[in-house]
Amino acid sequence: MTATATERLGERTPLRPPKPAPRWAMWAGVGVAAIISVYCLWAIEFTLRPLVTDLTNGQEVLRQFFDPNWAFAWRVRDQWLVTVEIAVIASLIGCAFALVLALMASRVTAPTALYRVMKLVLAVQRSLPDLAWVLLFVTVVSTGPLAGILALIMFNIGVAAKLTAESIDAVDPGPVEAAQAVGANALQRARVAVVPQVMPSFVSYSFYVFELNIRASLVIGMGGGGGIGEVIRVQLASFSYANISAVVAVLIVVVFALDQLSRTIRRRLI
Repeated sequence: MTATATERLGERTPLRPPKPAPRWAMWAGVGVAAIISVYCLWAIEFTLRPLVTDLTNGQEVLRQFFDPNWAFAWRVRDQWLVTVEIAVIASLIGCAFALVLALMASRVTAPTALYRVMKLVLAVQRSLPDLAWVLLFVTVVSTGPLAGILALIMFNIGVAAKLTAESIDAVDPGPVEAAQAVGANALQRARVAVVPQVMPSFVSYSFYVFELNIRASLVIGMGGGGGIGEVIRVQLASFSYANISAVVAVLIVVVFALDQLSRTIRRRLI
């Protein structure tokens, strides 16, 4: 190809299309977001002054926090075991209920009326955080592991049912249509054509929920649900920040170790 032909070809086909000008709606949205943010800061009287003025008052707290009492972390080993047991029980029961509710909350496996009702029920159920659930169950069954287990079960159902229902909505319709063509009812279609497709995702969600339970057990325990969170609540009331620091450090190690273990098991199963 000659130089002249190459130049003509370059004139006809530019190397890069022109960059489109930003739309006015984008800039208007950015401006509205900035105005709302400034108003929220003004409404709550946001200031960073306590970060400077109160730093001297917190020196003793920081000194204790960075000098953990490791012996205390070993003395409360029974509460660590209770925390793990609560997480395991809540994960098993909560995820089992979540699978059933997910099948009822998908348009693939449930009639339209049931699907809409269950979507609404799960949305309302997810609106309450884990701390609200434990406070509710503490008033019913008093403080202790039972309240923590019930609260985590409700928390697990909200997470696992939503994720599993979305996976069911995205399954391959071929096996479902084949099962329907041979006369399978809704329950049979779900058992032979839907559950096998979503089971790998469901197992992954179950391990994810278990990891969340270990983290959430801290808040659950502080609300009266037993476990290591209750230990932190007692130590916080007595201003024993060195003990709290040791418990938090061990909690980080435990969460990291369980996260790696569940990741390894998940890779082998899925």
